[in-house]
Amino acid sequence: MKQLVCAHVMTIAITASVLPAQAQDDRMTPIATPAQPDAIDLDTGALPGATAQESWHRQYGSQFARNVTVATLTPFLPDPAKASGAAIIVAPGGGFRTLSMDNEGYDVARALAAKGIAAFVIKYRLRQTPADMAGFEKSMQAMFSGAARAPLPAASNAANDLAPQLADSTAAFRLIRNRAAQWHVDPDRIGMIGFSAGAMLTMATTLSTDVKPAFIGNIYGPLGTMTVPQDAPPMFAAIAADDPLFGNRDFRLIDDWRSARRPVEFHLYERGGHGFGMYQKAATSTGWFDAFVRWLDMHGMLKPKA
Repeated sequence: MKQLVCAHVMTIAITASVLPAQAQDDRMTPIATPAQPDAIDLDTGALPGATAQESWHRQYGSQFARNVTVATLTPFLPDPAKASGAAIIVAPGGGFRTLSMDNEGYDVARALAAKGIAAFVIKYRLRQTPADMAGFEKSMQAMFSGAARAPLPAASNAANDLAPQLADSTAAFRLIRNRAAQWHVDPDRIGMIGFSAGAMLTMATTLSTDVKPAFIGNIYGPLGTMTVPQDAPPMFAAIAADDPLFGNRDFRLIDDWRSARRPVEFHLYERGGHGFGMYQKAATSTGWFDAFVRWLDMHGMLKPKA
């Protein structure tokens, strides 16, 4: 089993759920679980030992899910007239305790579909949190309070630490490949992009499974060193220098990718904090999506395969 830095198994990876885009809208407000008619059950089963049921809340104008016990995949398919045949799994973040379904999920997927990329938002199973909102808020505050100063642990076995989440991402790749003809997707051009904890899951999926993504995006996930296989996919990475979780860590992953002679593009933005996603901020980090699309175009993902 390939080894990778165990930062991806830490619950310190907070997304926009704790770092607001709009301070006046920072309260967590419970909402009814929204209808998800297009969500497809990934058939990885219910989360073992789960007692709390899935619930949703709104914060910063976005929807968040928590206590996810059954994993799903929601397709966002492009207009057939502009579809390139490439596809991407979108993994929202939230410290493996919640999922930023709009800012790092649906909004990203819609924007990618508009560019001709078939996008699929994965709602992966999460670690259980208190069922009541007050208890959940307290647990998130406690997690975030020590996040910035917590040391990164040594290498560990991702297959054990992220077993449910890896089973979900593996099933997502399998489902898309099985339905490639139905969704007009090239099974050899399926990538994955993740945000924070979703980026950790993306790296774990890439290095600890055999699904072999065609390309990957690591958006404000940890960038510490890890063993890079010779067939590692092209990687796009973006992070803000003022990210309180990972901005002051080392970025040896980029050098590791280069040392392995694998394609990598790295954007270190001066400002943006953690969890900027698709929020519009007065910072250049807002341009990460356009840069990512240009990178996809450079790798031939915006045009049908010749």
